[in-house]
Amino acid sequence: MHLKPLTLSVAVLAALTTYAAQAATAADGPDTRRHQAQIDQIVKQISPQRIEGYVRKLVSFRTRHTMSDTVSETEGIGAARRWIKSELERCGAAAGGKLQVAFDSHIAPVSARISRPTEIVNVVATLPGTQDAARERMYVVSGHYDSRNTDVMDANGDAPGANDDASGTAAVMEMACVMARYQFDATLVFMTVAAEEQGLLGAAHWAEQAKQKNLNIAGMFTNDIIGSSHDEHGKIDNKQVRLFAEGLPVQKENSEVVRTLIQTGGENDSLSRQLARSVKESGERYVSGFKVNVIQRRDRYLRGGDHMPFLERGYAALRFTEPAEDFNHQHQNIRTENGVLIGDLPQYNDYAYIAQVARVNAAALATLSLAPAAPARVQVRTSKLQNDTELVWQANAEPDLAGYRVVWRETGAADWQGSRFVGKATEATLALSKDNYYFGVQAVDHDGNVSPASYPVPLR
Repeated sequence: MHLKPLTLSVAVLAALTTYAAQAATAADGPDTRRHQAQIDQIVKQISPQRIEGYVRKLVSFRTRHTMSDTVSETEGIGAARRWIKSELERCGAAAGGKLQVAFDSHIAPVSARISRPTEIVNVVATLPGTQDAARERMYVVSGHYDSRNTDVMDANGDAPGANDDASGTAAVMEMACVMARYQFDATLVFMTVAAEEQGLLGAAHWAEQAKQKNLNIAGMFTNDIIGSSHDEHGKIDNKQVRLFAEGLPVQKENSEVVRTLIQTGGENDSLSRQLARSVKESGERYVSGFKVNVIQRRDRYLRGGDHMPFLERGYAALRFTEPAEDFNHQHQNIRTENGVLIGDLPQYNDYAYIAQVARVNAAALATLSLAPAAPARVQVRTSKLQNDTELVWQANAEPDLAGYRVVWRETGAADWQGSRFVGKATEATLALSKDNYYFGVQAVDHDGNVSPASYPVPLR
């Protein structure tokens, strides 16, 4: 990340001046602000028209309630999931056949929102990574294709779910079809999941299987309610999206990782917050004039999403949601009241806006999957009293690694303010006090793709 144009403390300015002389004798490192041609092409190819077509097709199934018809070819969740799978297979074949599409299913038992044992089926499209050192690293993006109306147990009534969440499903399908034409170092997983409205059941099943298989999921995004650019008063805001990012996880007992964050004041440096900084930087760089508004919360009040099962299993996970929701067009039976048409219908979506959110997702996914992994075992030496900060870390294995960048910010700042490229060294000393600043270490490849930062833990 570059140095932000804001007022810095005297200490930061002095440190930057000190390092200017060092930079003159060392490589400046790759240009991390330049645009990658491949990512620009992906962003440009995201189509609002195709997204609208996906949404309207999903709405045409009348309801996609988790317990709705699975036999009909024209109505219900069974027809919807078969269409999603066939569409992903079709566009994957057209892109060269690298996209691997499959159903992921399990039987959900009777529970508060499941009245009978029900098959829950996710549609999963995997684009394998091409670099030996990176292909086991995975980035997951999801939308949920099930829908509901006012009564969450009504499996027969009309539930178009155009915004919640055909918008997110359509964005994921569009990303999969566009990005399948390209190669990435790490693996990308595009998921449309079921039973979100019945308790996040589809996402929870996949996340649990991933945990049991010890999959290396380096980041997960869910896109849920990204369809509308206007609020209930008609005010339009099509220039930003909310990105919800958890700080400290909700746990009955704190893990060693969480205790270390608390002890060192790193509540704002969780894996999800580091991922959010990376998404904001790349998303805003590639989608001009569009803001990624990081909300430092797990989710909205009274609501939840498919990122939560991943958070609960220790993965970095984020939620994209439109800036101001109109609740007349969520979880509502279709009806007219006082001359107002209520219901989650496709005419209330802004398809150009959904495309912008999809572009932010795609730019972030592409950058992350082309960049090296975040450095491992980053530590700060705390064995003696000193005003300098000494950092050490483990070397990355990627063959295209250019080196590492140390980043820092003042304790009241949300984003990184300064940086120093140190080449392939695995330690660095900075003339800034570890007591007064937060630090991170990022890995950078030769093309300028940058990993999320890793927070240093104390080394005594």
